[in-house]
Amino acid sequence: MAKRDYYETLGVDREVDAETLKRAYRKQAMRYHPDRNPDDAEAEAKFKEASEAYQVLSDGEKRAAYDRFGHAAFEGASAGGAGFGFSGSSFADVFDDLFGDIVGGRRASSGARRGADVRYNLEIDLADAFAGRRTTVRVTTAASCEACDGSGAAPGTQPVTCPACHGMGKVRAQQGFFTIERTCQQCRGAGRFIESPCATCRGSGRVAREKQLEVDIPRGVDDGMRIRLAGEGEAGVRGAPPGDLYIFVSVAQHRLFTREGDNLFCRVPLPMVRAALGGTVEVPTLDGGRARVTVPEGTQTGHRFRLRGKGMPALRGGGTGDLFVQTVVETPVNLTDEQRDLLRRFDSSGSPDTHPQSEGFFAKVRDLWDDLRD
Repeated sequence: MAKRDYYETLGVDREVDAETLKRAYRKQAMRYHPDRNPDDAEAEAKFKEASEAYQVLSDGEKRAAYDRFGHAAFEGASAGGAGFGFSGSSFADVFDDLFGDIVGGRRASSGARRGADVRYNLEIDLADAFAGRRTTVRVTTAASCEACDGSGAAPGTQPVTCPACHGMGKVRAQQGFFTIERTCQQCRGAGRFIESPCATCRGSGRVAREKQLEVDIPRGVDDGMRIRLAGEGEAGVRGAPPGDLYIFVSVAQHRLFTREGDNLFCRVPLPMVRAALGGTVEVPTLDGGRARVTVPEGTQTGHRFRLRGKGMPALRGGGTGDLFVQTVVETPVNLTDEQRDLLRRFDSSGSPDTHPQSEGFFAKVRDLWDDLRD
């Protein structure tokens, strides 16, 4: 049966660029790889066909020859010869460059694996975020076994090199002119055997242990930020490097202040009489101090006073935010008969200038009703 055109095999046109060609081959190889299609002769044949097409078209010299002469360009060439033949080792390099060792749809690694990163959630007060602090956290994670020094082998013994892969963690199998690389099944990619496992960790090289760590919370830290402690995550498998510990910071709500960036906001109830006549009011600051705010006569709800430099410190320096005091004029409640009488007398003696906002609003309402009647 005549060979299919290489471009047709990979599903690309003749003007395809190198990157698109690589993606097309990767798609075909992932679909028909023998590890994903065990005992499927048809899939294996398609895998070889796609691989052969890619090896030719990915090489500029071979592609030029193929474009000019077709399959005839390679007839009679010996594998690995001086012409345009294929060598198993060269193709293995191409395949490894694209995929590495495909096992179950992911890139497998040989030898020991780096430890996993660990997440720790830490809640702090807004005051702690303002001043910064040092705190202690306790984390239970996989630590290196002290009995075997993380090797997994019983004291006095050592892991031995896997005889199947010679310590590489991978084995290569020749299939025609292709070399397929797979994870070594005997050592499962570790490259070593443990003949006498450590009794403490049972050969894993790791044990569960609680660690107590000192963590510096910087001034100005905000909700959702994280602090990285390098090397404080899970210990690596059998002596591999450890992972990292990430402290995820959440800042609890404060009973008086809210935060937006480096600025703080505080809502301050203001008695109606003080808002009308003016005066001073003391407001708290997050550092535990007090600030005096002068309230002008006729202050309304929502008026903001800005206290510069009384907000949050910027993370890693760079100044300090401001504190904004927002007034909420409080209507008096639980009045006595005398107080009600005083308010009625005040109301009867008022004029449009006393309540300009309400007078202006209801004047617009009256105009609207008049327009509707017309």
